[in-house]
Amino acid sequence: MTGKCTGRRALMALAALACCTGMTATEPAFAATAAKAPTRAPVQTGPARSSGVSTLAPKVTLSEGKSTLMRLPFAATRMSVGDAKVADVILLNPSELYMLGKSVGSTNLILWNKANEATIIDIAVDLDTSGLAARFEQLLAEEKEVKITTAADTLVLSGTVSDVTKVDQMMALANAYVQRGKGGAGEAAGGAASAGGQQPTMKVINMTSVAAPQQVMLEVRVAEISKTLADQLGVSMGASRTNGSWTYSFLSNLLTSNPSLLDAFNGKNGNFLTIDAQKRDGLVKVLAEPTVMAISGQEASFLAGGKIFIPVSQANNNGVPTITLEEKEFGVAVKFTPTVLAGGRINLKVAPEVSDLNKEGIGITATGINGTAILPSFTTRRATTTVQLFDGQSFAIGGLIKNNVTTNVKAFPVLGEIPVLGALFRSTDFQTDRSELVFIITPHLVKPLPADYKLPTDGYIEPSRSQLFLGGQLQGQRRAEPAQAAAAPGPTGFDLK
Repeated sequence: MTGKCTGRRALMALAALACCTGMTATEPAFAATAAKAPTRAPVQTGPARSSGVSTLAPKVTLSEGKSTLMRLPFAATRMSVGDAKVADVILLNPSELYMLGKSVGSTNLILWNKANEATIIDIAVDLDTSGLAARFEQLLAEEKEVKITTAADTLVLSGTVSDVTKVDQMMALANAYVQRGKGGAGEAAGGAASAGGQQPTMKVINMTSVAAPQQVMLEVRVAEISKTLADQLGVSMGASRTNGSWTYSFLSNLLTSNPSLLDAFNGKNGNFLTIDAQKRDGLVKVLAEPTVMAISGQEASFLAGGKIFIPVSQANNNGVPTITLEEKEFGVAVKFTPTVLAGGRINLKVAPEVSDLNKEGIGITATGINGTAILPSFTTRRATTTVQLFDGQSFAIGGLIKNNVTTNVKAFPVLGEIPVLGALFRSTDFQTDRSELVFIITPHLVKPLPADYKLPTDGYIEPSRSQLFLGGQLQGQRRAEPAQAAAAPGPTGFDLK
């Protein structure tokens, strides 16, 4: 008898402790006021019992890891819980229940009275979001329109935010919140994880939207200077002499296939001398100013150039190679992703690129091709960076990209090393390539234009045949409208009444 009294007292003490730590069935809403300290949950009152065999009572919602008390309007003799892993229910006395939410899910409770009439109570256990709401209040106090709700094992964020950076911050906090119970170390889910086994995996769904998405226009100026300098000097000579039955000859050909500057040939004895000299200067200037616009947080791209198809060999199922055409783009391309931050700052991830066809190409020899085929090759200059700046500010990417110096000397052994006269027995090729590329990028915050915005073509007037063929005018002239007659002057003086 003493053991039963002691157990009943321990059970009553547990119920009293549950009352001190209990939570109401309602979910905390994310509001603008500061988070209040947790208070003792009010005791819930169950529905009145009907005279039927079974009665379906209103649904009871619990928070995971939190407990509450429920008073019954009748005396219960026995009970049954559908899923003990979701909720734990203890009958403290015939008219009072103790409920504990163990894991996210739903179950039901059946209670019988003395007349063996059943009352069914649906129980739903949701994730406790009071801690996350308090963190939002503390760290994101300016975001007052964000709501936190739960759907089964999913945490749902909804409402509107000021910019996309706040969305990333809220998602980081929510992901950290739902993962807090992994490994048995959880704030509110720790008890449920230890009692119910492994903590279920929670998910976060982002249903928020940006209140007023900003549009960013990007101005890109591409400037490139490429200079080529080449100097060539070569000598080719030959001499032959016949002495009896012997013929002696001296040949020196150190030239390229370029046309010669000076030729001398003796037809009697076959002696010849050729001097080749060449100097080439090349200058290429590239300037492009593409403009592209995108919404904050979205990627935009721009390409001013063309496409070329390159043959690519591929083997089919029978092992026979087939030729397919692969598409390759070239020109001035820009990819950027703007993100508008607080205070008008713009976080910009930009990747400009300039590519063009190489005039030399790549020579190949393949079956079915007579001679050597030239495949196109590309020269590409690319840069990728992430910066932060304000509206209208510019930054530059680039500098000295390439500075190549190539020198080739072909000489006859020993004779080409003789001072002064050795120049007749050697050929020199000197080439310098310099290329400098600069990207200047300027972002602007823009707003949509009105519907009646004037276009550049609004002022164009098609010329008449006489203006086009006789006057050579490409644009017509607007006819002067006749001057309107001057309106009669209005009444003057004072109006006396």
